[in-house]
Amino acid sequence: MAEAALDGLIDALRCLPGIGVRSAQRIAFHLLQHDRAGAARLAASLQEALARVRHCARCHTFTEDEVCRTCLDPSRDAEALCVVETPADQAAMERSGSYRGLYFVLMGRLSPLDGIGASDIGLQQLLDRAGDGSVDEVIVATNFTAEGEATAHVIQEALRQRDIRSTRLARGVPAGSELEYVDLGTIAHALADRR
Repeated sequence: MAEAALDGLIDALRCLPGIGVRSAQRIAFHLLQHDRAGAARLAASLQEALARVRHCARCHTFTEDEVCRTCLDPSRDAEALCVVETPADQAAMERSGSYRGLYFVLMGRLSPLDGIGASDIGLQQLLDRAGDGSVDEVIVATNFTAEGEATAHVIQEALRQRDIRSTRLARGVPAGSELEYVDLGTIAHALADRR
């Protein structure tokens, strides 16, 4: 018979993406049976992050300071503003080593079916930031999902109405791949966006 504390832990673990009941049970049992020190460290780290981490006042990514290190870095190109959906997307862009501008993190994407509209992703804050006089180009780097495409369209339309130049990340066949293994939609987009 399960106890309330164990049920609470399992239920709490289910809030993580990709974690269902069985995975949550395995994680809970592992932590309690084999790694109580790790469980305590996890709990303490989560409490500390909840208390200290907030959104950057300029780009909305996660930071412990009022303004994040990227926004404060004088070597960044302040004329380029890359719009991404999440801090994870920003981290991926940074790992590429090919972008040296600044960011705006939406913390989501438009999803009318889930009740997520333009105000929920900070569209007005993005427009204010893009129109501050220092930005020359807004690079829309939302994901190539239906919601990401809709978000990109709304952002680019709003920027166009304000005469702010925007571009969209290119999409197409990944480097090193073979055409016979690439999905048809990717091939179609690569052909349409060829240069």
